[in-house]
Amino acid sequence: MVRDVFDKKAISRLVGSMGIGHVRYPTAGSSAHAEAQPFYVNSPYGIVFAHNGNLTNTRELKQYLDVDAHRHINTDSDSELLLNIFANNLQKTGKFRINEEDIFTAIKDLMHECKGGYACVAMLAGFGIIAFRDPCGIRPVGMAVRDISGSKEKDYLFASESVVADAAGFTHWEDVRAGEAIIITRTSVSRRVLVPDKTFAPDIFEWVYFARPDSVLDGVSVYRSRMAMGDLLAEEVRRVLETKQIEVDVVIPVPDTSRVAALNLAQKLGLPYREGFVKNRYVDRTFIMPGQQMRRKNVRRKLNAMALEFSGKSVLIVDDSIVRGTTSKEIIQMAKDVGARNVIFASCAPPIRYCNVYGIDMPSRQDLVAYHRTPSQIADALGADLVIYQTLQDLVNSVQQFNPKLRNFDCSVFTGEYVTGDINEPYLAWIEASRSEKLRLSEPPSSGVTLPAGSTLTNSIRPNGTIGNLTATMKMLSVEEEEEAMRKRELMASCSGPMNGADDIIGLHNTFKVGSM
Repeated sequence: MVRDVFDKKAISRLVGSMGIGHVRYPTAGSSAHAEAQPFYVNSPYGIVFAHNGNLTNTRELKQYLDVDAHRHINTDSDSELLLNIFANNLQKTGKFRINEEDIFTAIKDLMHECKGGYACVAMLAGFGIIAFRDPCGIRPVGMAVRDISGSKEKDYLFASESVVADAAGFTHWEDVRAGEAIIITRTSVSRRVLVPDKTFAPDIFEWVYFARPDSVLDGVSVYRSRMAMGDLLAEEVRRVLETKQIEVDVVIPVPDTSRVAALNLAQKLGLPYREGFVKNRYVDRTFIMPGQQMRRKNVRRKLNAMALEFSGKSVLIVDDSIVRGTTSKEIIQMAKDVGARNVIFASCAPPIRYCNVYGIDMPSRQDLVAYHRTPSQIADALGADLVIYQTLQDLVNSVQQFNPKLRNFDCSVFTGEYVTGDINEPYLAWIEASRSEKLRLSEPPSSGVTLPAGSTLTNSIRPNGTIGNLTATMKMLSVEEEEEAMRKRELMASCSGPMNGADDIIGLHNTFKVGSM
């Protein structure tokens, strides 16, 4: 999507020395175009703002902005709330022109007011670029530098992953610290840790799934951590297989995230590694699709199982994690459809049993396949002969061994323990109800079928027992209903704000360049 919108011609028309971009899907509010980032307010000073994460006290903040600050909020996006809290804190200075000290004070107050996980970048018109990270460092963001040929000046970049800097020729990547803010102007770079006494606990799911393998987050190579996940998972797989007296013929990864771990697991167990699933790269990720029906259908569009790698074999399929189970169930069935004798499913992450409230769009607890289920019950639900999970301690060790300074992680999706300390059962019930409503708006209608004009029903029974024209018509209707539901969903959530267009790509890559420094 980004490369389609920002082609060479579009980029050549961009002017100025600063910019902010955002390609992340929303996890609070809706996917309406009005909630596409960056957000902008012209008072005070003209601020452009982009954010990765989720706030956990949005109701209190919205009340404060309405009653006390008298700032109107157009959308349900917590990114807009963050922007307006920041703008209101700057406005309190009452100054015609602000300085770095004013900005640090405004961000420090914001960090005390806004609870949750957030990595933010902002641009102040005519002043500079700002980046800051929540006091627990849950969501990632870092900074890099690029020398300008023939000049002593430098370009600066902020992004969620180091791979962005690598691709753009930037070096000296450095993570923004938890509770830290960095301000870059035309003449200086200022940085300060504003809230130093919180527990640093980055989200471990970044290494499991979100980040690209060639990125480095908080001093840990994602690639190396996934290799370690495979090594440690291999020991757990060996223990379980020996206990169950089950033999495996081949290890097959679910592309793409689990490939690194699966390869190391296969080497550790002395088993053949094979690419049994071929991925169609023109289909979106099923993890972020809004409806179960759409996710199920897109699994088979996305992956194709090669019978020659499955037929008559006992296969060990390795994936990074199991969330709803929708994708895993379809993958297991695909393996059986092409002749797999036994299907053992191994997850590089422990069972996901709880909501994520810090910026990962996971479903309610009741929709998680591991919620209130044992591994044996999960295997039955997925249709697998056996399901094997990585232990939580092994997952933590796979990341921590590369940076012993990382003493804590947010593992709330596995444990239900939230590092910010402000999450309780009423809040979880509220957020689950909100996400259920969001899901309801995204699902196609289930009652009442109206055939398109010119369609007829016939009785042409095919050898496999399906009714040819009826099946084709129903499939066509299903696609049309899904598209119509998505259009209605955007209209219901839209407002009179700018319609910037959104994209469904996981992760935040906020990059900008400040020239002539």
